[in-house]
Amino acid sequence: MAIERTFSMIKPDATRRNLTGAIIKILENVGLRVIASRRILITLQEAEKFYEVHKNRSFFDYLTKFISSGPTVIQVLEAENAISINRKIMGATDPLFASSGTVRKIFGLSIGENSIHGSDSSDTAAAEIAYWFSEREIVG
Repeated sequence: MAIERTFSMIKPDATRRNLTGAIIKILENVGLRVIASRRILITLQEAEKFYEVHKNRSFFDYLTKFISSGPTVIQVLEAENAISINRKIMGATDPLFASSGTVRKIFGLSIGENSIHGSDSSDTAAAEIAYWFSEREIVG
């Protein structure tokens, strides 16, 4: 199996509670390797462009305002099957339905404030990584 990259974002609800290190530890413990990372304040315009695929969904305004409400930690993760490993350890979008031991079950507050975002496919991962990082910033 080939090494794969995926995008991960630790959301403002988690950074506000100083959970960045705890979340990264969980990701690393399942074999994901952080090969790029930055703590940033996302502007509303950046959030709207990043989540453009959801523009016509009822939660778009809430999501973009929330993501731009405080610091986020954006990352590129690498491993064999990185996307599926990351999706599994993140857990279901709604923490109420997330499996025990997942990031969202442990730290998520609600379906909106669920502590982490991750790419859902290789195409999405490539686009999300390219949106936030230059190749020079990714050191594998």
